[in-house]
Amino acid sequence: MPPSGHPTVPDHRSISLPESTPRTAAPSPGPAPRSARRAGLIVTLVLGGLNALPPLSMDMYLPALPEVTGALSSSAATVQLTLTACLAGMALGQLVVGPMSDKWGRRRPLLVGMVIYVVATAICAFAPNVELLIAFRLLQGLAGAAGIVISRAVVRDLYDGAEMARFFSTLMLISGVAPVAGPLLGGQILRITDWRGVFVVLTVVGVLLTLVVWRYLHETLPPEQRHRGGVGQALHTMRGLLADRVFTGYMLAGSFAFAALFAYVSGSAFVVQEIYGASPQTFSLLFGINSIGLVGIGQLNGKVLAGRVSLDAALAVGLAAITLSAVALCLMATGVFGDVGLVPIAAGLFVLMSAMGLVMPNTNTQALMRTKHAAGSASALLGTSSFLVGAIASPLVGIAGEHTAVPMTVVQLVCALVAVVCFVALCRPWQQRTTT
Repeated sequence: MPPSGHPTVPDHRSISLPESTPRTAAPSPGPAPRSARRAGLIVTLVLGGLNALPPLSMDMYLPALPEVTGALSSSAATVQLTLTACLAGMALGQLVVGPMSDKWGRRRPLLVGMVIYVVATAICAFAPNVELLIAFRLLQGLAGAAGIVISRAVVRDLYDGAEMARFFSTLMLISGVAPVAGPLLGGQILRITDWRGVFVVLTVVGVLLTLVVWRYLHETLPPEQRHRGGVGQALHTMRGLLADRVFTGYMLAGSFAFAALFAYVSGSAFVVQEIYGASPQTFSLLFGINSIGLVGIGQLNGKVLAGRVSLDAALAVGLAAITLSAVALCLMATGVFGDVGLVPIAAGLFVLMSAMGLVMPNTNTQALMRTKHAAGSASALLGTSSFLVGAIASPLVGIAGEHTAVPMTVVQLVCALVAVVCFVALCRPWQQRTTT
């Protein structure tokens, strides 16, 4: 690691093993040092794109939710299941792809997943009813999970400590373009076509990203470091990870914070447009501003705080901000302050979403720091937990119908409080720890 603490980025176009590592014949006596392997600019962009594709798949679709409700003659709660199905697919897919990547390497499972994603997204564009749309959104999520879990495992292959936190923050800068551009692009697509056009655009994006992955993303897990066991070995590894109280604490804290975020993602389209009368374009603009806040705080975390402030301290501040903003939103939604209008609600949502920039990179880093030899399985558990909790939270947001924001804010508050409890009770940040 360089003395400055910032990763050295050599001028090459793909990730590969260091020249000192044999590429054939007998394996090297030990793993190559991470300092000898770094992500070039193009591969950094590829990893960011892989992280961005799943939120792009959801966020570009958000302005169309009210239109889908009418076009497919369905209820708001049922249409929100198209988001839940995508999230559930991402959760279950990570649980499968993570151990696969520990056994067969990162590249092959990723390419297979990307091809399936493209096919499923194309079929969504022609779904004649909401049931078929839900089914193929599930498949879309299952396949899209490969990009999430493997990109996170690749980062663990290459980085450690504060460098890993910085790189996760860099990925947040790149992947954060998706929440900003997604609703804005979705709103503009709806000006010239209907909701099906959103899936056509996603199909094209998926094809392009698959080609870039095939061309530029080389293998980062050497054969000698791969696991040789089957399903039993993978389950044994995951049991061991879950038995680690601290790993489980970071996993759950990050998962419930993500659920608070996804309560916003799944409910805000109806809250902003149906309750406060905003247009799809206004909703897209507000969503983009909130995403800029998330990206900006993420960069503050990576460029300023990492290496200067403990990751736990930054994480604690993020969780506190999420909880306080959830309390304020809940009070406003229940009418404690009277009819507050859109601006105060938008301000509370901005604080909640921005604070995720302190929570997400630091929970991932702290958890993965404890899993040196099972990055794929650990990444799978982190992603699966996040998306499963988010999938459970999603339908609860619409349980009282389209004309009240109370369910969304209550779900956010409960999830924020559970995240704080998990962090304090299981991670116990005041204790000194060693990685495992």
